[in-house]
Amino acid sequence: MASDRRTLLADAALDVLADEGIRGLTHRAVDRKAALPPGTTSAYFRTRAALLTGLVTRLVQLDQEELQTMAEHLRPIRTAEELVDGMVLLTRQRLTGEGRRRSLARYACAVESVRDPELREILVPRENAGREAVRVFLAGQGVPDVENRTHTLLTCMDGLVFDRLVSGGEVPVEPLEGIVAAALR
Repeated sequence: MASDRRTLLADAALDVLADEGIRGLTHRAVDRKAALPPGTTSAYFRTRAALLTGLVTRLVQLDQEELQTMAEHLRPIRTAEELVDGMVLLTRQRLTGEGRRRSLARYACAVESVRDPELREILVPRENAGREAVRVFLAGQGVPDVENRTHTLLTCMDGLVFDRLVSGGEVPVEPLEGIVAAALR
């Protein structure tokens, strides 16, 4: 039961962060969003740091589940075009609906992690099915320094998502094609 309640509160905290930003993230706001009595969030996450840690841990879990599900539904990447198609799909997921809300929360937490090593450690890019698919594709193409190229490609894609989250619209295909072409050089 406690684990379910912590998950419910972390999900509510994600919603508060997406709706109100980092300054709006309070224990009381999470209680209201979760429709729970005042003080409930404080009972499970005593401090703001504990609340942020719970929120970020849940965010990473949801991101990992999303990437695993995508990988299970996509075939192994064989061409640059298939890689671009997968990147288009992921950027669209990150910019619409629930994915957009998680992206807003993710970037707010990333800024907070600059001053908080514990948050930064949780947010560090993890091994996941998406990263592995890119790594395997690049290695199969004979690309030197696969680890750095994978990291750079995914970081560039993340930057494009951030740009569109702030300025609006979808990530155009052309920049994605460009970063894939650069990774293959």
